Formats: sequence, structure tokens, C-alpha cells
Amino acid sequence: MKIAMIGTGYVGLVSGVCFSDFGHKVICVDKDPSKVKQLRAGEVPIFEPGLQALMAKNVEAGRLSFSGDLPAAVDGADAVFIAVGTPSRRGDGHADLSYVFAAAEEIARAISNYTVVVTKSTVPVGTNRKVQEIIRGGNPAAEIDVASNPEFLREGAAIDDFMRPDRVVVGVQEERAAEVMAAIYRPLFLRDFPIVMTDLESAEMIKYAANAFLATKITFINEIASLCERVGADVKDVSKGIGLDGRIGNKFLHAGPGYGGSCFPKDTKALARIGQENGLPMQITETVIKLNEDIKRRMTGKIIDLCGGSVNGLTIAVLGVTFKPNTDDMRDAPSLTIVPALIGGGAKVRVVDPKGKREGEPLLPGVCWYEDAYSAAQNADALVVLTEWNEFRALDLDCLALKMKTPRMADLRNIYSWDETKAAGFEAYAAVGRP
Repeated sequence: MKIAMIGTGYVGLVSGVCFSDFGHKVICVDKDPSKVKQLRAGEVPIFEPGLQALMAKNVEAGRLSFSGDLPAAVDGADAVFIAVGTPSRRGDGHADLSYVFAAAEEIARAISNYTVVVTKSTVPVGTNRKVQEIIRGGNPAAEIDVASNPEFLREGAAIDDFMRPDRVVVGVQEERAAEVMAAIYRPLFLRDFPIVMTDLESAEMIKYAANAFLATKITFINEIASLCERVGADVKDVSKGIGLDGRIGNKFLHAGPGYGGSCFPKDTKALARIGQENGLPMQITETVIKLNEDIKRRMTGKIIDLCGGSVNGLTIAVLGVTFKPNTDDMRDAPSLTIVPALIGGGAKVRVVDPKGKREGEPLLPGVCWYEDAYSAAQNADALVVLTEWNEFRALDLDCLALKMKTPRMADLRNIYSWDETKAAGFEAYAAVGRP
């Protein structure tokens, strides 16, 4: 099938590349000429393990191409996917749909045959029907159906998530559209991956409900971690004990400095706004949003307490600033709250991150970037583990302790333990939710 993917951000690029690997002919479209040029040169503008190699493979096979010409890409396409950004609007937290609607207007002018217009972007309930209205209003003769196909890709594991999904959600109104979507996802149908066929509104709601639930799970265990610290319990044992219950599950039960990234902050705010607009406040979700910000600030307090109540004049090495490992994404990362607070308290902050410098440098002014943990730790007064990159999971603690002026560690990902760090020569250690 011929597919046009409008938008080459994280979702659009990963989806377009993976669809081409299914055997479809895919044209990825972007308005930014420099990005199109970069992609045509075989360069991937984001860091995602395995993406560059898969992209090169399908370009070479002639199934994948990149263009700035939307009308040419849409003309003759069986399906056009809208995968543009829907950032939170300033002021009200609602999803900004201006890019989605602008894409719909352009698509309307370019359609020449029966086409399924598929919204891949995360959008509030009712958006797909609005997209349909825009296209039919702009081109009354257009023969179209709309579909909702929300993505569930984890940054750092996106290709595997696309190729081996927990489920694929497709919202449609007409059987003809369902047949096109079934043909697009045929490789997954054949391998018996669950395909949830539903209506437009349910598909839109599934995306928000899923992300809000996961954000709630993270926030719940972080709140339990704070109580564990007060009563002397160990949150790692608590997480294991409740995660073995099949009704709860062990994923997203790792205490830490709060959630971040491109999805959870944006989608929880949008769901809260949808509830307000419909006269039914999402009280759990609203509380999760507030608590997550409180947790980030609490982590700053933990670091300051580790340093004796003040970081003024101290040198602090921070390991990891991206919101999670295996990505260069800095959006709503806990580091964007914690690091400026340390600098504001008078600390000199050194930062190490395998992929975070390009995105992080303009967002974290006043820090010094280092290549590795050991150089950053030289004569430092404290070490903070903020993102659990693999290279930070097996550090030579003895070497670090010897290099540091004052060997203290704030382990905000619970990678190590007090016994390990004490044996290596650290004089102070703080974790999350552990005695």
C-alpha cells in the first residue's frame, strides 16, 4: 500500500520507517527543508536505538523516501497519517491542535482518490471528527474516511514496540476504512498481535487513559517511597511485593525523581482539561500532576540534605539528564527542575549524559559538560545519579570515592545501596524510599 506520513518527529519517523519495513511504500513529509535534507542523507535527527539502520535498509530497498511536497505525497495514497506535534497549550494545558488542523487543510486540497486519513498524533476526544469536517469542508468531493490510530511507543524501545506491540488500537466509522487499516497492519494480524477495533472516540480516549494510568502508577510508588523513608521500610521490597500481584504487575513501580518525557506530562494535562471542559474533573489525574512536580522538588531537598543543608559553593556531579535512558529527549525531564535548583542554591554543577548534550545544553545554562562519570567526579562534593543509563549501573565506586573531595552519593534511581557505597569509601548515601 502507498502511505504518506505527515510529520517526521519521533512518532512519524519511527512509524514511517516501520511501515516501510512491513513492505509498504512510505513517503515521510516534513515542512522543514533542513530536516528533509538530513533524512535524505541518511541522518536521523533523533536518537532511537536501531532506527538509523532500519531506515537505511528500507531507503535502499526503495520503500521509504522523504519529501517536503505534501500534495505529491498524498496524491494516490491509500492512507495518509497525521503525525504532527500536539504540545500543551500555554495557560490551559490543552493539546494544541493547530498543526493537526493545518495538516488536514493541506490534505483536503491534495486528495484525488479514496483515502483513509489516520490521526497518529495524540489528540483529545472529538478531534478525528473535526479533521473529517475540515477535509470535507475544504474538498466536498473528497472520498475519505477518517481513523484514529494512537501510538504506544516507548522512547528507547520504539521499534520493538511497533513490531511487537501489546496491542494496536484502531478507531473507525466505516467498514471500508477498517479493511484498509487491517491491510496496513496485516503483518501484525498474521502474527496474532491484539488489534483493538473500536469507534473514534474510544480510540482517542484509550490513549489518554493508558498514559494517565501509567503516570498514576509511577506517582503512587513515589509517594509510597516517601512514606517508606519515614517508617523505615524499603520501597524496592514493597514494589516487588505488590508487583508480584497479577492484578497490579511489576512495571512502572520503580521509585525515582518523577516522570517526564514527551507523553505523560502532556497527556495528563490534556486529560485533566478534557474533564474540566465536560464538567467532570479528573481528580486523580489532577492530583498526579501536582504530586509529580512535588516529587521533583523533594529530590532537590534530598540532595541538599545529603550535603549538610546547603550546596552553596559545592561542586556536584550529575549523572544523566535525559528523562530516561536510551533517548536524547529532555522534555519535562526531572533534571530541568533539579539542576537549576542546585545552581540557584550556589552549586557548581557538572553533567554527564551519553546522548543528552545536544538537547540539554541550551536548556541547562550554567552547567559544565563532562565526557564520563570519573572526570566529573574529580574533587566533587557530591554525586547524583539522575538517569539510569547502563554505563552508570556498574561504576567503579572505589575509584569514584577516591577521586571525590567529599564522597557522597544521591542515588535517585536506587541502583546502588548503602552497604556498597560505604564499603567503597563513601561517607554518605541517599536513595529514594530506602532506609
